[in-house]
Amino acid sequence: MNKIAIIISSDQGVQIARTIRQELPEAELFATGKRESCTSVDSITAFVSEQFSRYDALIFVGALGICVRAIASSVQSKYTDPAVINVDSTGRHVISVLSGHIGGANQLTRRVANILGAEAVITTQSDNTGLWALDTLAREHRWHPETTVPMNAIITAFVNTRPTALLLDVKDEGTRYLERTAPEHVKIFYRFEDIDFQAVELLVAVTPYQHESPVQTLYYRPAVLHLGVGCRKNCDPTGVWESITRTLTAEKLSPHSLASVSTIDLKQDEPLVHDIARKAGIPLHVYTADDLKEIEVPNPSEKVTEVTSVPGVAEACALKSARNTRLLVEKQKQKLSDGNDFTFAVALDRTAERRGFIEIVGAGPGDPELISVKGKNFLEAADLILYAGSLVPVELTYYAKPNATVRSSASMTLEEQFSLMKEFYNKGLFIVRLHTGDPCIYGAIQEQMAFFDEYGMDYHITPGISSFLAAAAALQSQFTIPEKVQTIILTRGEGRTPMPEKEKLHLLARSQSTMCIFLSASIVDQVQDELLQHYPPTTPVAACYHLTWKDERIFRGQLQNLARIVKENNLTLTTMIVVGDAIDNRKGLSKLYSHKFKHLFRN
Repeated sequence: MNKIAIIISSDQGVQIARTIRQELPEAELFATGKRESCTSVDSITAFVSEQFSRYDALIFVGALGICVRAIASSVQSKYTDPAVINVDSTGRHVISVLSGHIGGANQLTRRVANILGAEAVITTQSDNTGLWALDTLAREHRWHPETTVPMNAIITAFVNTRPTALLLDVKDEGTRYLERTAPEHVKIFYRFEDIDFQAVELLVAVTPYQHESPVQTLYYRPAVLHLGVGCRKNCDPTGVWESITRTLTAEKLSPHSLASVSTIDLKQDEPLVHDIARKAGIPLHVYTADDLKEIEVPNPSEKVTEVTSVPGVAEACALKSARNTRLLVEKQKQKLSDGNDFTFAVALDRTAERRGFIEIVGAGPGDPELISVKGKNFLEAADLILYAGSLVPVELTYYAKPNATVRSSASMTLEEQFSLMKEFYNKGLFIVRLHTGDPCIYGAIQEQMAFFDEYGMDYHITPGISSFLAAAAALQSQFTIPEKVQTIILTRGEGRTPMPEKEKLHLLARSQSTMCIFLSASIVDQVQDELLQHYPPTTPVAACYHLTWKDERIFRGQLQNLARIVKENNLTLTTMIVVGDAIDNRKGLSKLYSHKFKHLFRN
């Protein structure tokens, strides 16, 4: 929220208001009479009447009755009114008064309650029953809402748990959230044809397609369609956007689901493409002929090729923006007046298609609760979890949904892993490839991604907490020391896999920075010898075994004794070796919190 007014109606509320503003620095303080750091107003009711629509939120500090009387004459609609909350003069209760969902009062109520350590009082039924707030989902997930009946009727049916069908024939972050949090009275469908409308009273659909539903329906239109456009030089834009929307509607596609319009650079100054972008409220993308030359189009044109060196501008641009290989609407040639020919085509964003997908997830260092929230959500949604069994605790796979397939890759070759993932992928299913720590650090995902790229498979990486971060936490050490150590090196010793010559351990040791050494317990003698070439023998070291696992063990000592520490305690593969003066250091102060150090948030 950009503009917040905090209105104080009692002396006791001044300090509460100042505490709130300390955390919400964009807020302005208003009070009757003269109070330090507050703008004086003659009458709270008069101030609210004059300023009501100028603020995104009003926070009243004082009696609820004063708040209610002050806003009574200004209240108009939940779609336009600002958020209004009330904090009692003791700071014990924070009440959401007006515009709980759309205006954001419920969210602001929770935030202010957290600031004060107070109780948030929210009376909205969907919030208190754990149901979706249908009137704010569109804004949260950047969808465009459409309803066949008034929104209040939809919300009433939903919060009263009437049988509801949820149609998700495309996918994005929002649809994954709905799948994960669907209430018991909601049944999920991925094809409109599969819905039994005799058994439901309400349809909620996240879709770019214009389905004809026989029940009251809330459509959310995700921005997943990409429009490619070509035209004659100086084509008159009059009526073009309207003609395109009519065609989209005839093709059962919603114009509200357009994500972009694109064209070739030869046409980037044409008024037509800018008019479409402006009227549709979508960005314009411009491609060169080189960008488009490798794209195969279903309707090539020799004439277009002569002019642009691209066989089809509209189709190629749509496919390029959508990162897809097929069109929903092939090239449409239209002419609304003589000499004003234009073409357009539409493709669905490839990432939105209901097709196989692979999420490479970082499991964290071992503790199942140290996986990211997003990673956990993916595990709960996966049809196949393929986890690095030799490194990832099996407990992490317990997040799997019923009937999910869970397999360890410990005994598999790369080809066997890929074959299993492709089997599920080809069925349009969701795969999680679960790696230890962060998958981009010694995760061996490069060769897997090479397979995915070769076969045109969609995938994404979710980062995880690396074991070097778990080591810092377990050692209760900050791995950087002001003015002494400002570099952390992540590396390993040279075992069966050679190290690049310039990255030999003894060369990296020259910096005497904090060094975190992976995968090297079996060659600890060599590691110690190389490090001693530049680190003093008394440099602190720590050998950390199974960090955050139930059998975690950590041994501290000096570098000159590192090999003995590892061998005497039978430390093996999953051991992180940490070297450097940062271990257990408590000397040195950063300037960040010094009263002498001024910055943006502290004058």
